[in-house]
Amino acid sequence: MAGPIKDFASLKSLRAKLKAEEEAREQREAERRRREQEARREAELFKSSIGNVTPLPPSEKASSSAPPPLPIPRQRIADEQAALEQSLSDEFTIDTLLDTDEALSFARVGIGNDTLRKLRRGHWVIQAQLDLHGMRRDEAREALAEFLRNAVRRGQRCVRIIHGKGLGSVNKEPVLKNKVRNWLVQKDEVIAFCQARAADGGAGALVVLLKAS
Repeated sequence: MAGPIKDFASLKSLRAKLKAEEEAREQREAERRRREQEARREAELFKSSIGNVTPLPPSEKASSSAPPPLPIPRQRIADEQAALEQSLSDEFTIDTLLDTDEALSFARVGIGNDTLRKLRRGHWVIQAQLDLHGMRRDEAREALAEFLRNAVRRGQRCVRIIHGKGLGSVNKEPVLKNKVRNWLVQKDEVIAFCQARAADGGAGALVVLLKAS
């Protein structure tokens, strides 16, 4: 019996809602008619008070009114400013900011050495990963920023970034590997990272610890 009673109650509630909406619509319509009637009365009163009016002849003088200023695209400016603040710079280098070790470890000021040791030992479960293999620099930068935003939104703490060892790049130099380090340091949500353990990618990947949501 619970099902029919619930359906009847829902139907009753729906009818009451529709009735209230109809009454509100009728009130708005009545208010609109009242305002139109009042406007007509005021126009007739004004016309009768001034009598007949002869329009002025057209003037040949040019209008001196300046064109109105263009509207300021405030939302577009705000969006561009937000994108600028979230963008990652290629000119930034981690080497001029904080100390790192040979294993490419990094930790924010205030993050203890024990946190970094736990990260190196795999204390946190890797909850998501991003593979940047085959991406150009601009593609990798955008993909990394989007990946971190989504990870923070989902409340993930530990993620892996696979950047490769640079063996397939020109002169066998790990260009993307160094770029990823510099980009990560620029993101406030990143509090620490280190080179992945051999089982997790070794020198071709970084394990990143994010702020707790």
